[in-house]
Amino acid sequence: MSTFGAYFRLVRVGWILVREGVVSALPSEGLPPAISFAKSFVGLFARRRSKSQKRSDRLARAVERLGPSYVKIGQFLATRPDVVGVDFADDLSQLQDRMAFFPTAAAKGLIEASLGRTVDELYASFGEPIAAASIAQVHLGEVKTPKGFQRVAIKVIRPGVRHRFANDIEAMYLVSHLQERFMPSSRRLRPVEVTKTLEQTTKVEMDLRLEAAALSEIAENTEKDPGFRVPKVDWERTGRDVITMEWIDGVKMSDVEGLRAAGHDLNALADTLIQSFLRHTLRDGFFHADMHPGNLFVDDHGLIVAVDMGIVGRLGKKERRFLAEILYGFITRDYIRVAEVHFEAGYVPAHHNVESFAQAIRAIGEPIHGQPAETISMGKLLTLLFEVTELFDMETRPELVMLQKTMVVVEGVSRMLNPRFNMWKASEPVVGEWIRNNLGPKRIVTDLRDGLKAAVKLAEAVPEIAAKTEKFHHELMQMSEAGLRFDAQTAEAIGKAEARHNRSGRIALWIIALTLLYLAWLLS
Repeated sequence: MSTFGAYFRLVRVGWILVREGVVSALPSEGLPPAISFAKSFVGLFARRRSKSQKRSDRLARAVERLGPSYVKIGQFLATRPDVVGVDFADDLSQLQDRMAFFPTAAAKGLIEASLGRTVDELYASFGEPIAAASIAQVHLGEVKTPKGFQRVAIKVIRPGVRHRFANDIEAMYLVSHLQERFMPSSRRLRPVEVTKTLEQTTKVEMDLRLEAAALSEIAENTEKDPGFRVPKVDWERTGRDVITMEWIDGVKMSDVEGLRAAGHDLNALADTLIQSFLRHTLRDGFFHADMHPGNLFVDDHGLIVAVDMGIVGRLGKKERRFLAEILYGFITRDYIRVAEVHFEAGYVPAHHNVESFAQAIRAIGEPIHGQPAETISMGKLLTLLFEVTELFDMETRPELVMLQKTMVVVEGVSRMLNPRFNMWKASEPVVGEWIRNNLGPKRIVTDLRDGLKAAVKLAEAVPEIAAKTEKFHHELMQMSEAGLRFDAQTAEAIGKAEARHNRSGRIALWIIALTLLYLAWLLS
């Protein structure tokens, strides 16, 4: 899409936000006088009815008018309170991903195009839609198996959603580039990188094969875990635009009275939920990043079943160790160690003082130790921690922010089930075991084993590295003997670059060329 088209879409978005009263409801603290005046001025164009609504209601109405893409954008930004602010993130988290149904005939057409077979061949029955969101809608169906007919959930992508999102993301890129250019203080948050993350995660979510793969991976990781599972995937009936999976008969976790009426132990469910999430995070480094109560069921056997794996998060070994050491440091009040972990991981620039950072960490930790255990929130602790890191130029770590946001949601569900939920007591079996295995003597054995694997890989790659080095040396010697020559394509490319770039670009281009000539002269 052209830049003009992106500007046009951005103007449309801005006008809708103004008309629905979202802009006038934004906080004015800290804004320059000119911006405050502009905000007051555009408030005159808001609809009258919007002025009496809460900001979250105004936002919901605006997003509804903007369309499905902006529901997904809003939900993503709700996971980034570091970017949009805590209050605004809370408003965005209340967006309801419930959209109008699209015709069943269109769903059948998408399935047949994706799987290359007719719906009648694939399913014994195919019902009308029962739920619709911004990306896809779900149908209840049946498949014939050797054991008889089995009910399945059939999730089908929304027609045209990929094209619509591709256009809308251009406006997001425009905003992020303008933000980085004219708001230097926001560069720490890397808004362009945030937009890239949004684009990537949504593209993944729009390929239902990848959701199926996420379900399969989680199923393997949790096969022996107590109290938790995910639906089984029917790979024969799964493609880019459709995923077929086991139908879950159970009670949604949002229905607390229903869970109680079914005889489930709510306190045990709260413990199992947080322990499962921490296992996925620390042990596997792969977690469901959208674990709100609408995506969690409790089946007839009392097992928690997580559905809708379109959004997932991954943590590398360094990030997992970072998280565990932070939690352990807060528990033991070793604030110097918490600060050192930030510096060792490279999250806080080295020019800052470790002791000063530890002082800021202490300001978070000490008030927590004065509270009853059941009132201490791990999610709140991480939120405060990320707020403090802003003072020390810590760049945004998208994977950690997604983890923090998901932890807040999971912890909230556990407290919904058990108002006196003790986060630390429930998590200790999982966190304690991981710390013993990964931060104690066993860590040395693990590091040695990983180091040995890396050494073996390096040894296997040595011949290839040597061959490439020899080839590069040979090419440099040829340049030193015959001079530096450009082929016709390179010469044409340089000509185009000369015409396209400004004076500074041309200088950089010739610096590179002169550097190559100098290297050739040294080797001659």
